[in-house]
Amino acid sequence: MGGIVAIVGRPNVGKSTFFNRLIKKREAIVDSISGVTRDRNYGQSDWNGIEFSLIDTGGYVEGSDDVFQREIDKQVNLAIDEADAILFLVDVVDGLTGMDETIAQLLRRSQKPVFLTLNKGDKSKVTENRTEFYALGYDHLFTVSAINGSGTGELLDELVKVLPEQSEQIGVPLPRFAVVGRPNAGKSSFINALIGEERYIVTNIGGTTRDSIDTKYNRFGFEFNLVDTAGIRKKSKVKEDIEFYSVMRSVRAIEYCDVCLLLVDATRGFDGQVQNIFWLAHRNNKGVVILVNKWDLVQKETQSSKFFEQEIKEKTAPFTDVPLVFISTLNKQRIFKAIETAVAIYKNRSKRIPTRKLNDTLLPIIENQPPPSYKGKFVKIKFCLQLPTRHPQFAFFCNLPQYVKEPYKRFLENKLREFFDFKGIPIQLFFRKK
Repeated sequence: MGGIVAIVGRPNVGKSTFFNRLIKKREAIVDSISGVTRDRNYGQSDWNGIEFSLIDTGGYVEGSDDVFQREIDKQVNLAIDEADAILFLVDVVDGLTGMDETIAQLLRRSQKPVFLTLNKGDKSKVTENRTEFYALGYDHLFTVSAINGSGTGELLDELVKVLPEQSEQIGVPLPRFAVVGRPNAGKSSFINALIGEERYIVTNIGGTTRDSIDTKYNRFGFEFNLVDTAGIRKKSKVKEDIEFYSVMRSVRAIEYCDVCLLLVDATRGFDGQVQNIFWLAHRNNKGVVILVNKWDLVQKETQSSKFFEQEIKEKTAPFTDVPLVFISTLNKQRIFKAIETAVAIYKNRSKRIPTRKLNDTLLPIIENQPPPSYKGKFVKIKFCLQLPTRHPQFAFFCNLPQYVKEPYKRFLENKLREFFDFKGIPIQLFFRKK
């Protein structure tokens, strides 16, 4: 992964339009996840094969100038803290404003690479206004148009040069399990309960974000790196910021892991914030285990866990093949089971199905239940194979790939899950012309 890039700037300079343009560079990217907290968007983009996460720090609170100023400071500071590089967007048609200068001052203190990006560069007033922006003290100005995309190539060429390279691991990389979830769901307690008071830690590697540390865990025959996204609450007591942080940390931890242990507070339920983190993991094709914590605090009936499970499955549909483990970090209940499940899912994610076995299993099923005909044309699937990728992807070769619709893709996915056990793992299917 190439790190995190934040787009900052005052309201109405075209941040969201520019964000949308960048994440739509190719179809296979993660969709932007809107409304993670009110108006902030998260997505993935790539340029010349270097992938990076993009965060749009949109939506400021309307109000008096002071409130405005405070909000801008807060949001820009949050972005600065977490991002590896910053796209500072200004509106070249409006010219330089006081608010732009305030943001520039904040960015100057950050010591992070900042790219001053002049938006609306396709308008006629550009040349006369452009020179004003040199007053902000940046040597290089990038003129772009978020609407038609002109100028973005040059900007991205420079941007990817400053992003951190993904370190190549020597030898066999250990599985990486990320503990993610809302603040106060019990992430730290879970990790402490797992490691135990004696702390069986072999190494502490400074992690991907300032206070997310990789803890190497090796006992009971398991060995893996635990990526902790705890320590979110320390930053600020403001609720809005906590939400922003929990997702920002999760974005990073999820990108760098193989399996996500998503901690859900049983007393709070599977709410919107948790769902966002779940879909973030799904879109990044990571394995997922849902750990329902604080189960000891819930008033239980005989069927409690069944109902809870049902409710979660409705909210994660159509990806319902996800293991649920009810735990209590306080009483150390089923913590070992949680790790066992995560290890099993890690194995599922790297599973390879021999081509012959795949065809012998699926082709008779496909023959029995072929894709429905479309406009009088019949789709014939002749052959399938698993692609050599890090997570399960399958290619099906047929005469009319464009006529294979979503319900049938889901039918095939369910058959793959039924016969080859891909529990907790997103699967991607591709249909190609034979």
